[in-house]
Amino acid sequence: MAGGRRFGGLLWQRSFRLLWIGETVSQLGNAMAVVGVPLVAVIVLHASTFVIGVLTAAAWLPWLIIGLPAGAWVDRLPARQVMIACDVISAVVYASVPAAAWAGVLTTGQVVAVQLLGGAASVLFMTAYQVYLPSLVKPDELIEGNTKMQGSASAALFAGPSLAGLFAQLLGAVTALLGNAVSFVVSAACLIRTRPAAAVPPAPPRREGLRREIGDGLVLVLRDPFLRQLSTFWAVANLALTGYAALLVVFLVRVIGLTPGSVGLLTAIPGIGGILGAVLTGRITARLGTARGLLLSTLCAVPFGLLIPLTGPGLRLAFYVMGSLLAYTGIAVGNIIIAAFRQSYSPPGMCGRVTATMRFLIFGTSPIGALLGGSLGTWLGVRNALWVLLGAVALSGTLLLTRALTSRRDLPSFIGEAQGPAPAPAPAPPANLTPNRPRGGMAHEALEPEGVQTQGGVGTEGGVGTEDSD
Repeated sequence: MAGGRRFGGLLWQRSFRLLWIGETVSQLGNAMAVVGVPLVAVIVLHASTFVIGVLTAAAWLPWLIIGLPAGAWVDRLPARQVMIACDVISAVVYASVPAAAWAGVLTTGQVVAVQLLGGAASVLFMTAYQVYLPSLVKPDELIEGNTKMQGSASAALFAGPSLAGLFAQLLGAVTALLGNAVSFVVSAACLIRTRPAAAVPPAPPRREGLRREIGDGLVLVLRDPFLRQLSTFWAVANLALTGYAALLVVFLVRVIGLTPGSVGLLTAIPGIGGILGAVLTGRITARLGTARGLLLSTLCAVPFGLLIPLTGPGLRLAFYVMGSLLAYTGIAVGNIIIAAFRQSYSPPGMCGRVTATMRFLIFGTSPIGALLGGSLGTWLGVRNALWVLLGAVALSGTLLLTRALTSRRDLPSFIGEAQGPAPAPAPAPPANLTPNRPRGGMAHEALEPEGVQTQGGVGTEGGVGTEDSD
């Protein structure tokens, strides 16, 4: 025990524990699909580099279509019921892929459709999740809650790709998507048993229409110096990161010449970085503050991703390991800090709209990024495209060098505080709550890039080819 609290902190709270377990299992399935789908596209469907970019873009396109109204819908509806419905829909949608593969009728068109429908469910779920978590914990427990969820997401990101690569090697990639469908069922079962533990401030009565409510969220984010700048930074970073993600499996399989099992092991490295980030976030924010911790993670850790294009066979695989490990450690720290800030900073009754507006701006760049990645990979070659995309990620942190962020130790905890004098240092999370051994998260927010969304697709096994040039 430390500070009068039991080891494990929020995990002793039943509803939070159920949410954590459900999301950990769901994120494990998602992480398997993130590798399983591109492997199917590359090995089974023999898709081109550009088509793989299109498949990735399809998963993110719903953010552009329903990203903004999702926030207003979630603010009007019970968040838990929205999440359960999204889990059930996702389970059915993703189960259709292995079913089609086993029947021998799986096509690229079906995979695109699954990506679109699963992406739409993900938009609503991720928005509702950000509203629901604050109802399970106290305001001063948000850093701990987000740390545990990010930690479990990172552990899933570590284990999922390895499992997907192993299953693809031994049984065929269809198992990755089947696991994803089952994980949504587990998530829904856990959510059904949760109950809010904290009183949620009532939202003001709504007399405006849906369009007015969407506009309120958009105006708040674009006018607020903190929300606007954080959204701009992540939008640019996410555009480049999604392009990188669209090319990663192509790079490892066709350029480096790795087997599916090896690809699974290597793509698990970012998960280790995410776990390190979850362990370190509490300590970093306690010592430096949330604003300075965010600047440190994005400006000093994320640029190590530039080591990844140096990757090659043999010992040169170390470049990928170090680049991914350090860059994703920084990304995880930033994810946790931004998620906790947004949840506490949003006015009562507007958390859903603020979340959806920011994610519309952030994830709305993902379809463009995926298509850009596929186009650059086709035009410049995969390795050269990675230099361009990861260079953009490294430079994106400079967008945070504004007076609003560099002049403070901590991010404000509410809008009135941001307009007043500089705040005193925020209380640090209890020492015993900083690490833990989980994973899960919105992330996709993922990865906010709060979490990268899953991709769908399956089929039978196929051979692996390599490209002659980089």
